Amino acid sequence: MESRNNTSLPGFILFGLTDSEEIQRVHLMIFILIYLIIVLGNTGVILIICLDPQLHTPMYFFLSHLSFLDLCYSMVITPKTLENLMTSNKHISLLGCYSQMYFFIFLGATECFLLSSMAYDRYVAICNPLRYPVVMSMRLCCVLVTGSYMIGFTDSLVTVLCMQSLHFCNSNVIYHFFCDTPPILALSCTDIHDIEITIFILAGSTLIISLMTISVSYGSILSTILKISSTSGKHKAFSTCASHLLGVTIFYSTTIFTYLKPSKSYYLGKDQVASIFYTMVIPMLNPLIYSLRNKEVKNAVIRVMQKREDSRQLK
Repeated sequence: MESRNNTSLPGFILFGLTDSEEIQRVHLMIFILIYLIIVLGNTGVILIICLDPQLHTPMYFFLSHLSFLDLCYSMVITPKTLENLMTSNKHISLLGCYSQMYFFIFLGATECFLLSSMAYDRYVAICNPLRYPVVMSMRLCCVLVTGSYMIGFTDSLVTVLCMQSLHFCNSNVIYHFFCDTPPILALSCTDIHDIEITIFILAGSTLIISLMTISVSYGSILSTILKISSTSGKHKAFSTCASHLLGVTIFYSTTIFTYLKPSKSYYLGKDQVASIFYTMVIPMLNPLIYSLRNKEVKNAVIRVMQKREDSRQLK
């Protein structure tokens, strides 16, 4: 392939997960199923929280935004992945690639700090239950959510601006199923040291600050739970944050594995598996983790259905 740089590059070729047509058909069926679960699950969570007044609390306010982010996540990555699996045309334009990268980083960074806000919410609920309604006011919740979106916007903007200065030679094949920073950095034929350091600082600070907030919150929660004398009290306190802790563990373990390392160490197989987890599997699991195991959500679904049935009978 002839030498080229970012000023003349018409776009990229997304290699995908495999070049085997048989395996691609299997991936297509699996990803379609996952995408349907993501859309239906997260849309359902948002609708239930909006329709049931008893779920208009800080915890479910944050959860509705988490479902919104997961829904957007899937819409940024999955449709293009499905298109590439269904057709032989795996081309993505330069603008399309950078747009996908921008929204992916924006949503990912926002989710990191939203998970931190959710951890702080659980900390206040368990460690300071009497002051919970005062501390976790709707104003503070809106500030935390807005701040999360603003940090995500800044991270993604700086990263994409850095990536646009890259020059690409000899190959435009991205060995990934979407436009992510490590495989694109690996394609560059110019010195990427400064760009890599900048992206590493941005990604590292986002992950470390949010993870420290979560760790301190759960450290305090654990200390409080251990002081509870009754077994039932400990179980009740732990059950209020167990689902969030599980979601955080899966999200951060795969994200740290992928991004807190040099781009030259990018490995096609392992990194793609990790990417599938945080782009598809986690958005699919979050509604199951936070909702189906939650009695309040189950009761809310029953109330909404009964209310709808009653309105039909009145007509």
